[in-house]
Amino acid sequence: MSPHLHIVSFNVPFPADYGGVIDVYYRIRALSEAGVQIHLHCYTYGRQSAPELEALCHEVHYYRRDTSPLRMLGRRPYIVASRSNDELCSRLLKDDYPILLEGLHCCDVLERKEFRNRKVMVRAHNVESDYYRLLANAEHSPLRKLHLYTEARKLRRYEVPTLSLATAVFAISDNDAQTFATMGLRNVQVVGASHPYDRVLSQVGRGSYALFHGNLAVAENYRAVIYLADNLFSDGGIPFVVAGNHPPQWLRDKLAQYPDITLFDTPDTDTMQRLVGDAQVILLYTNQPTGLKLKLLHSLFAGRHCLANSAMVSGTPLAPLCIVADDVASMRQALEHLMVTDFDAAMLKERAERLAPLVSANVNTPILKLLADD
Repeated sequence: MSPHLHIVSFNVPFPADYGGVIDVYYRIRALSEAGVQIHLHCYTYGRQSAPELEALCHEVHYYRRDTSPLRMLGRRPYIVASRSNDELCSRLLKDDYPILLEGLHCCDVLERKEFRNRKVMVRAHNVESDYYRLLANAEHSPLRKLHLYTEARKLRRYEVPTLSLATAVFAISDNDAQTFATMGLRNVQVVGASHPYDRVLSQVGRGSYALFHGNLAVAENYRAVIYLADNLFSDGGIPFVVAGNHPPQWLRDKLAQYPDITLFDTPDTDTMQRLVGDAQVILLYTNQPTGLKLKLLHSLFAGRHCLANSAMVSGTPLAPLCIVADDVASMRQALEHLMVTDFDAAMLKERAERLAPLVSANVNTPILKLLADD
């Protein structure tokens, strides 16, 4: 008999075009292919309903996120309070199937006494209190910075007491699992990120440009682009492609000043795949060593050389597949070397062997085991 599972997602996980929803969507797909009957519940936050999800799920329900400023008041984090929904809880209580909450965002369910005897699991996409603190550090707007710092403090108070109520917490990386352990959380397992790849698609040979890709509406990413542009590409000589969703106008204006930088604004999936596959070097730079960056997996499964800083690969087993450099001089030297170095068959073979345990079909085994034990 096929197991049933409720999945509550912080957003509509289709299209799968940025980090968190990529993880959610491809987990749904992998679990569905493994025979799980999925009852999907998701919040329509900036997205519409997606009929494509119905092909993977037993049923799909949508709920409006309450983004009223009043939800910022009180002790609960805004990301949680704005997703408190009685209709969702009533629907979940109609049966006794296990529940997977995608993100701390959805943990209002855990707070309710009606669910204390249910199998309720949480996917922790980040240590959210750390993630919001780092977002605040990167933010320029004083008002936005204040909101993020306030949210980080609320999350620090809320995170462990609430997650301790879960049957299991699935951290996305070893680093996050260790952080939760130091915070006193004991019910944590590591479940790697779900993604579209069941094999390595990297092409041997040589591309003609370096690439940075990511959600350009997020401060973490646009600050990385500015850093790379100013320090590695201001002198010209190496074509640099920047691709990502919703870059602000000021970033578009700044990049237009560089003759060797090309911006792809909100490329579709096929274009992004082509840009990753044809690049010679993919630059993976961050100042936020939280979670596991989905673009790191994307780049390794589909791209050629990957040049990363330590924060990008921290707490992952992926550093040996990247050239790691942390200062401008080392990054520049590595970039110049990689731009004239073919990605050859031996490199492809090593990458395929090292990434085999991380193909999407394998990473959800702990969830399937808990469902089998139900």
